Amino acid sequence: MAKQILVLSSRRLLLLKHHSGRPGHLGEQLVGANQQQLRVISTWNQLCQQLGVTTAGRRFKSAAPPLAAETADPCQLELEDLPIEVINRKKDVLDLSFEDHSAAFKSKTTWEVLRALMVFQVCGINVVVDNNEKLMKLGQTVLGKKLFALLMKQTFYGQFVAGEDTVGIAPVIDGMRSFGVKSILDYSVEEDITQEEAEEREMDSCVSHASIEENEANFAGIRARGDKEFAEEIQRYQAHKEFGDRRVGVTGARTFFYQGEATCERNTDIFLRCIETVATTTHTTGFAAIKLTALGRPQLLLQLSEVIARARKYHQEVTGAKGPVIEGHTDPETFEQGLKEAGVEVEKPAVQDWLEHMTYDKKGLINLFDWGGLLDINILLQDMFKVPNLKTGRMEPLISALTDEEEEQFKNMLRRMHTVFQRAKDLDVRVMVDAEQTYFQPAISRLTLEMMKKYNTDKAIVFNTYQCYLKEAHRNLMDDLEQANRQDFFFGAKLVRGAYMEQERSRAEALKYADPINEDFEATSAMYHKCLTECMSRIRDMKQQGEAKEKRVGIMVASHNEDTIRFAIKMMEELNIKPEDKVICFGQLLGMCDQLSFPLGQAGYSVYKYVPYGPVNEVLPYLSRRAHENKGILVKLEKEKKLLRRELKDRLLGGKLLHRPKGDYLPI
Repeated sequence: MAKQILVLSSRRLLLLKHHSGRPGHLGEQLVGANQQQLRVISTWNQLCQQLGVTTAGRRFKSAAPPLAAETADPCQLELEDLPIEVINRKKDVLDLSFEDHSAAFKSKTTWEVLRALMVFQVCGINVVVDNNEKLMKLGQTVLGKKLFALLMKQTFYGQFVAGEDTVGIAPVIDGMRSFGVKSILDYSVEEDITQEEAEEREMDSCVSHASIEENEANFAGIRARGDKEFAEEIQRYQAHKEFGDRRVGVTGARTFFYQGEATCERNTDIFLRCIETVATTTHTTGFAAIKLTALGRPQLLLQLSEVIARARKYHQEVTGAKGPVIEGHTDPETFEQGLKEAGVEVEKPAVQDWLEHMTYDKKGLINLFDWGGLLDINILLQDMFKVPNLKTGRMEPLISALTDEEEEQFKNMLRRMHTVFQRAKDLDVRVMVDAEQTYFQPAISRLTLEMMKKYNTDKAIVFNTYQCYLKEAHRNLMDDLEQANRQDFFFGAKLVRGAYMEQERSRAEALKYADPINEDFEATSAMYHKCLTECMSRIRDMKQQGEAKEKRVGIMVASHNEDTIRFAIKMMEELNIKPEDKVICFGQLLGMCDQLSFPLGQAGYSVYKYVPYGPVNEVLPYLSRRAHENKGILVKLEKEKKLLRRELKDRLLGGKLLHRPKGDYLPI
């Protein structure tokens, strides 16, 4: 027991130590750490060492461990084996019809129930939703920003946003937690700019200043222009002003536009503060959400996506195997023989050096390059991504030309990513990397996998996102799971349907490349369930292999679809995956689909709400998207409104209008 107390106290002190090292940030504001505290920390650490207690990566006893297993030590075993309150925690029976209004809304005051009903009612009025941006700006002008902010806090803002700052959101997080629901934090401030400004920023940040020549499909001695499929794919990774405003047609995702390196530094600082907030307000049981387009120049993501496509084509020319390199299972000797047959002098030192640095194992090639080399901030992209020209044998870059400034900008982006994930690992907080448009996504996924390899060594800290409305979703997921298994790192994934469908289809049609989106909603649901089945089957198989492989895959089922939730629960039962295994969790947006989130949490499942926060007048673009999103799911809204009316009726007839929520649930 003494060891447990020391572990928990030391964990709190470690958090103070992290915060105290960043003057002017969250830690200093909340706890005012000083030199005396640091001396106390040192004393505690020495005492812990004398007792054989470790504090690194330790959690509060009341908090659920992460999806992946931690390195075991004696004290860890004491905490895992297990808190009686977790074993005997309160759990309700789950109504899989999700018609139990009491379970859905008993965490709400009567005013919150009434507010939700009013807000959803307004979301069903097309003329209001279609003009909501104009109406909000008019409200600011007529009422003034302060009065307008007060009105919004009582209505739309209060429904969908947790609060203005880290202090203001704490009651919401604690309240949900007491009813079995945890939090994913996201600082949701967005800049409100015109379409013209967005297009200008996008084109300036997505086109290299190294050359204005038209992109060439042929490369490295390969006549690729005759390959229609490849030429179309390369066309996808070029910037086009017509689609410069990435907000058009998107209601479910935030958009960042590049405004220079200083803005990226500010975004990094925001993400760091969000991670610290997760650590302090959720006792590290929550998540933080980030977007890579916030951390650097988007042109670099386009060019890296192009490199990935060219690497696949190059591998195909040498081996005859079409598709991602990892799927070819090509052994290095066979690949080298293919180069010889193409006329490349493989004995040359430069070619030998490249062959030696390819990523492979006993099953064959994983990547043509050592992407881990990106960890070396001194390496140039044009030097790293080189291959032998199949005609001349000379080493040539696969990446299109970059200026010295652009090379430096890419180093800055990588440095920011490492800063964010290192802080997350230090504070034992999980981070979800959001998915973005298909022309950015190959690079985003590749970089995220490399970050997993570095930071997911003991548990899943970094999570990638898979959009199941994409035809390639299952294939991409399979390849990434395969890499995680072969390179022995923990794998974290969030499964979503997707946020950019309308935009993606319009762009594909206009630029004449294959539509990447599934044919219809049913096909997307089938893809989602296929991906989920694959993940759960692997979890089951790993569980059967014993502790060494247990909990190496963690999945978030991020969905507002009742059928998908039921499917996931059924699969968990069939495969004997328990909520206590902490490898499957569920996620929904704050203020939406409470009839899913709260009954799940109260029934003992691991469930999260995506919790936005930020000043009222700076989150209006986020609120605008929520209004549009709710307009698009009127069927779901009708059910939620029906349940809200039932709850109000029961409270009125039962004399419970003054109901004060008080939860006694312990989240897993």
